[in-house]
Amino acid sequence: QVQIVESGGGLVQPGGSLRLSCVASGSAFKFYSMGWYRQAPGKQRELVAGITSGGSTNYADSVKGRFTISRDNAKNTVYLQMNSLQPEDTAVYYCNAKVLKEFWGQGTQVTVSL
Repeated sequence: QVQIVESGGGLVQPGGSLRLSCVASGSAFKFYSMGWYRQAPGKQRELVAGITSGGSTNYADSVKGRFTISRDNAKNTVYLQMNSLQPEDTAVYYCNAKVLKEFWGQGTQVTVSL
């Protein structure tokens, strides 16, 4: 069982930045594929960004050039740097780990508003 804890959400004005953090348990973290997903009210959960164990990344078209995913295997942590935030980025952001099975965190709320 992999335990996942997200942090870093909050309220930010349009154009602002936030950095989300996700800590995953387990000594094999470096082998996990990690991802950030989000779910806005009334919408399906969608992939925002992913990073493989080898460091390859992929992004949703809507966040390319604004968001950056990275990982620090020494800290069992994956980050999502979010810049130029817009109201449509408002959602609960979830961290996901894939290693044979999928594991999810509880989510962290990001609200972009004046």
